Amino acid sequence: MAEEKKVAEAVVAAPKKKITGKQVADFLLNNAMYIIILLVVVYVAIKAPAFLKLPSIVNIVSLTAAKLPIALGIAGCIVLTGTDISAGRVVGLSACISASLLTTTFKVFPNMTDPLPLPIVLLLVMVVGAVVGLVNGFSVAKFKLHPFIVTLSTQLIVYGIILLYLMSGVNNGQTLSGLTEGYRGFITGTLFSIGGVAVPNYVLYSIILTALMWLIWNKTTFGKNMFAVGSNEEAANVSGVNVTKTIIMVFVLAGVMYSLTGFLDGARIASANANTGLNYECDAIAACVIGGVSFVGGIGRISGIVVGVLLLQIIFTGLNFLSVDANMLYIIKGLIILVACAIDMRKYLVRK
Repeated sequence: MAEEKKVAEAVVAAPKKKITGKQVADFLLNNAMYIIILLVVVYVAIKAPAFLKLPSIVNIVSLTAAKLPIALGIAGCIVLTGTDISAGRVVGLSACISASLLTTTFKVFPNMTDPLPLPIVLLLVMVVGAVVGLVNGFSVAKFKLHPFIVTLSTQLIVYGIILLYLMSGVNNGQTLSGLTEGYRGFITGTLFSIGGVAVPNYVLYSIILTALMWLIWNKTTFGKNMFAVGSNEEAANVSGVNVTKTIIMVFVLAGVMYSLTGFLDGARIASANANTGLNYECDAIAACVIGGVSFVGGIGRISGIVVGVLLLQIIFTGLNFLSVDANMLYIIKGLIILVACAIDMRKYLVRK
């Protein structure tokens, strides 16, 4: 009893650790983006109370689901200390292919009379995305080219293909529309309703894709190899990891995710043209960095990506409620990416 009493007295007498000003400053700097977003949400909610009402919340969730697949794809490239700026154009190409084959007005293929079966078109656009990813991954892995240069090249190539594709048949570069009810219903049909507000089907598809990517990242050898290569390529190679195969697979998987985004977007927007997917990669990269996927490599979580996409959509929706000029959104996106990357690099330097 005497010993227990002494221990209790020692614990009580032990000096409490004080929180220093540096620790507070570090906390504020490391979480600056989240703090800014929180302040924006509070400000918008005060200025526009409708922002927090059910229709707005469902809209934010729907937009998050629509943009999540491309972010899940590009995140793998960032984990490898790279990036992929061709993502948006692959989305556009996939949307155009989907819209041209699942339409009631065949302008690109005037000799067609009936739309192709939905699964065939879905498989086709996935193959297209995988091929672009294969070109990107092979060039990075085999030729040791920087991902930025490689994907800049494929971005221009894919954009040129989109323009040529839209000029095919009797379309003459026009927007593709008149999509079949089956295609639109499959993507934008009502999954269920909350308080009379419909939640579209593609929210479910996005959840499924997120779950699959979580399994790939966390429960497969490929996922472990991806993080190993991103952390230290030379060490991974010495450890027996097939670095070339891993890099190629990451970019192929990314390409497939971009094509799925395009397939969803074609029906969601009900049309496709040369500008479909424009700058999508900027939003995806910003969301990934906000969500903790680090450009220094080997760091990232699927849950963080989901949070990043959600926070980004909250910001943009809030700015729309405040009637902010659409042109100003480009400046805001650029600032978000710049600040998020600066915070990410600061965390890396502190750890180092």
